[in-house]
Amino acid sequence: MRYFWGIILLALVSAHAETTLRSGPQRVSLLELYTSEGCSSCPPAESWLGGLKTDGRLWKEIVPVAFHVDYWDDLGWKDRFAKQQYTSRQRAYSTIWGSSSVYTPGFVLDGQEWKGWFSGSALPVPGDRSVGKLEVKVDNRVAKIKYSGDSGAKELEAHLVPMAMDVNSDVHAGENRGRKLMHSFIALDLVSRKLTDKNGEFTAELPFDYTAAKAVGIWVTEAGSIKPVQAAGGFLK
Repeated sequence: MRYFWGIILLALVSAHAETTLRSGPQRVSLLELYTSEGCSSCPPAESWLGGLKTDGRLWKEIVPVAFHVDYWDDLGWKDRFAKQQYTSRQRAYSTIWGSSSVYTPGFVLDGQEWKGWFSGSALPVPGDRSVGKLEVKVDNRVAKIKYSGDSGAKELEAHLVPMAMDVNSDVHAGENRGRKLMHSFIALDLVSRKLTDKNGEFTAELPFDYTAAKAVGIWVTEAGSIKPVQAAGGFLK
């Protein structure tokens, strides 16, 4: 009986174990994929993104996030992961780039449109520029964010995305009807918060209560900018 309760106690402690993720001083790139379960040309892009799970650059050089947009939802199949917030984010990029349209699959690398996936090009190597260190400590209720280093900006914002991994979807309508889709790095939410400057160390706390999250991505931008200064991420314990 004591052994039984010991196992239960260990499980409870493990469930509440703190995860600490750090970027290091070198620049880490943010790779965003805009996708939809209603888009027949998106599964290959998502499969490629999922392949980053076994890439040695994951989290060290690249933080991938898949944002499911909602503008396909009225065309036969409603994507359960889609949010209008993600569509608005993609449209904001499009406006910045001087484009009048959005599309899926669409990749964004460090705030710039990246079409290398379509031609089979390798991801560019992040620049050698040293930037500040980004850290996030996550338990099952709170994410504590800290950025230290000279960013050159007076105000910084943190953006946090809890992500689901290895999720299957059976699609029954639309362009992918009859297909079983596999998703990874799925954005479950996107929460932003202004960082507080404490003698050159920028900090913030965000609520974190996402039972389906298996990984987390975080990046820092200058206030009002969409281009990341530094990024970090990793799998949750």
